[in-house]
Amino acid sequence: MVIKALICLLVGYLCGNLQTAFFVGKAHGIDIRRYGSGNAGTTNAMRTLGRKSGSLVFIGDLLKVLIPGMILRFAIFPGKPYVILLCEILGFGAVIGHCFPFWMQFRGGKGIAVTAGAMLCVDWRLVFFTFAFALIVYIWKYVSVGSLFVVALFPTYMAIVYRGHSYYRWMVAAALLYTISGIYMHRANIKRLLNGTENKIGHHVKVEPEPVSGTDSEQEKQEVGSNE
Repeated sequence: MVIKALICLLVGYLCGNLQTAFFVGKAHGIDIRRYGSGNAGTTNAMRTLGRKSGSLVFIGDLLKVLIPGMILRFAIFPGKPYVILLCEILGFGAVIGHCFPFWMQFRGGKGIAVTAGAMLCVDWRLVFFTFAFALIVYIWKYVSVGSLFVVALFPTYMAIVYRGHSYYRWMVAAALLYTISGIYMHRANIKRLLNGTENKIGHHVKVEPEPVSGTDSEQEKQEVGSNE
């Protein structure tokens, strides 16, 4: 079981390294990490490149864990009692790979879209968390609040729904890793929320042409925030 878990963690990490926001940004002629918050994630893509590009990034980040997770669950270990736990581990590896991609100097996104994909691998009923996220963002206008709400509820859901499962404790512990990761990656957002300076949804970033290699750019000098 330990070997299976380590392999899933590694495969998940490699899948997480597929940086959708970076590739979409390059398709628009920019390095998205030089704009807005500096993160290669859905929210920064939406603020920088628009809703269509942001939606494309979200779908790509969702699928990069959902597809391997579905293969793991229904093709490699179908019906095994530990398969849900392995899906959690693979998904968490993808979150780490997304947040800290080795080929991008370990600067990625915050992993919320990837977390959503992992949660769907674990239990399709968790799709209702997406509706809760959308409702929270609609009411309070803060993406970070919706994101923190979702990652906070994940271990609670696992603890209630899977109580009595043979891998119950490990499954709850794995879900807690997502919570810890989400809070850590949003630590600056939490600080801004407390200070009342967090950007609300709808905030846009002006995109300038990419600087010529070897020259300085004001865009490169701008302070990098911490929104996804």
